[in-house]
Amino acid sequence: MKKHSLIVILFNLVLLLAYFIYAVAKKEQLLQEGHLVLLELAPVDPRSLMQGDYMTLRYRISDRSSEEEISKRGYCVVLLDSNRVASKVRFQEGPTPLREGEMLIEYTAADRWDISIGAESFFFQEGEASKYDEAKYGALKIDDAGNSILVGLYDEHLQEIL
Repeated sequence: MKKHSLIVILFNLVLLLAYFIYAVAKKEQLLQEGHLVLLELAPVDPRSLMQGDYMTLRYRISDRSSEEEISKRGYCVVLLDSNRVASKVRFQEGPTPLREGEMLIEYTAADRWDISIGAESFFFQEGEASKYDEAKYGALKIDDAGNSILVGLYDEHLQEIL
């Protein structure tokens, strides 16, 4: 019985490790092949005192009218301008329909007002908080399936804040 338990535990560990490696590889692929999109930031409390040098981000595309009904999970459809700044077109449940030039960003909605695209936290080096006070855009890499990863913050002149 002990040998059988050890085999089951080792098998589960191998599966967990394989899943972890797969998830990391998918994020690396998104960083390499994803489309750079700039999302305008909306006002939010600039820092979390409890967590240190950390900024909570909120995006304008997450704003919606009180009448607009959306599902708990779905896609925000955006259009990019010539500077790669995204503007919201609509929310929809599935990845289609999609018109020429439109891109998807996957979202989850915990309630009517809280829409998350999974890139709402930005951590920075201790003591550099003031550098990010002028941030106007969050830069995300987005793949064709709507997966996104935050890669930086940009100022009003569309320059990356380093």
